Amino acid sequence: MLRRLIFCTLLFLTVFRFPSAAQSRSEKEKSPASKAANSSADKPGTVESRVEQYLRNLYAWGPTFDVKVGPSKPSPIPDLLEVPVTVSMAGQSDTAVVYVSKTGNFLLRGELTDMLVDPFADTRSKLHVGTSPTLGPEDAKITLIEFADFECPSCRQLDLILRELLPRHPEVRLVFKHYPLTDIHPWAMTAAIASQCALQQSPADFWKMHDAIFDAQDVITPSNVWDKLRDLANQLGLRADAYKACIINPETASQVNAIIEEGHTLSISATPTTFVNSRRVLGPDKSTIEQYIIFKESPE
Repeated sequence: MLRRLIFCTLLFLTVFRFPSAAQSRSEKEKSPASKAANSSADKPGTVESRVEQYLRNLYAWGPTFDVKVGPSKPSPIPDLLEVPVTVSMAGQSDTAVVYVSKTGNFLLRGELTDMLVDPFADTRSKLHVGTSPTLGPEDAKITLIEFADFECPSCRQLDLILRELLPRHPEVRLVFKHYPLTDIHPWAMTAAIASQCALQQSPADFWKMHDAIFDAQDVITPSNVWDKLRDLANQLGLRADAYKACIINPETASQVNAIIEEGHTLSISATPTTFVNSRRVLGPDKSTIEQYIIFKESPE
């Protein structure tokens, strides 16, 4: 929470003009914040010192805040310098980037975007269907890749949305990726392994197990998860011996962990996270998912 409070202000900086150098020096003499320990403003008059002084004054970052600015470096825009700002307090810290005019008069907080580059190219390069279970045509023009956790209530909500949405969009291919949040969901990894074992019997068996786990989410607990998943497997007609061997095989957990690593490369921190043709959607956001589907369906 503290870290969020420190940087929520930086995230919304737009364009500011610094006061003149004379005004800055005068304010520096009056401001106790400028005398904070470990300050990066050791060289008066530098871009870094002006940025630090300005931000300290703007956000009331006093002596308890350690503010380190720089070193600055050229940005892709010739007239702007890229300047990292690290703020620390009570053992927590984070870094943001600001852009400063070479004249030292203007500061911009934002993200530089090269409009000649596909904005989804980097994400697309990290998304792979691989051996993950899919629904829909392989040559679909719209691919929806979902990273989800079987114990996550929001993932179940998204599942219900997709059960209604996908039949109306047969041109969409759904790809399911395991992303159990084991720190907060104690049986999510077990469910991921169980569904992976269903996949080994057949893709159709995976989707049956997928739906059955979400439907039974409210009655599964850490203490009964093994029994419940075994019962579901029996009800779905999975081959019991093959299912049991798969569950205890360490390779199955390794397969799930490999998929989790895919999510890490995409900086996924919450479930469900969905990519509609590489456009990221957080949570069970039906309207945004459908917006992205319809956008791609529209004539170019």
